[in-house]
Amino acid sequence: MSDSKQILNEKKYNKLIVVLSVVIPIVVAALFGIKIPNVEPLSFLPPIYATINGLTAVILVLAFIAIKNKKIVLHENLMTTAIWCSALFLIMYVAYHMTSDSTKFGGEGAVKYIYYFILLTHIALSIAVIPFVLITYVRAITNNIEKHKKIAKITFPLWLYVAVTGVIVYIMISPYY
Repeated sequence: MSDSKQILNEKKYNKLIVVLSVVIPIVVAALFGIKIPNVEPLSFLPPIYATINGLTAVILVLAFIAIKNKKIVLHENLMTTAIWCSALFLIMYVAYHMTSDSTKFGGEGAVKYIYYFILLTHIALSIAVIPFVLITYVRAITNNIEKHKKIAKITFPLWLYVAVTGVIVYIMISPYY
């Protein structure tokens, strides 16, 4: 595919990437403030969505190994699965917070500061990683492999950090549910 055709293919996705990168965090933040009355709290969801975060981390590592071993189709399938896992996580996370009060962390001393550092970096990077994931994915599906590789080197560690710290945050706060 020519460079100009790749650029045109990417450009048709750019507006969608910008919209999703802005709308997703805003909608999630807005939904956090909405509590659905008279609905049974979905208190069973946190261990499920934490497991999905862990599964996402494993899938990302497997996808990395697959591409290093030139297993392109396996890599593509794993990355698509990782995106679906992240979307499923987000749906469950929002559903939980729309039906349940936020759990307060009860740890004290240094562990409290460690928890909040991990939580705040997790939240900030979970917002920042959205456009990276989308751009990386678009560059792959438009066959702009050189640019895909360049941004994937940034996207992979960010996304992996978000997935792993999501599990760590859950483990640290789970005694206080």
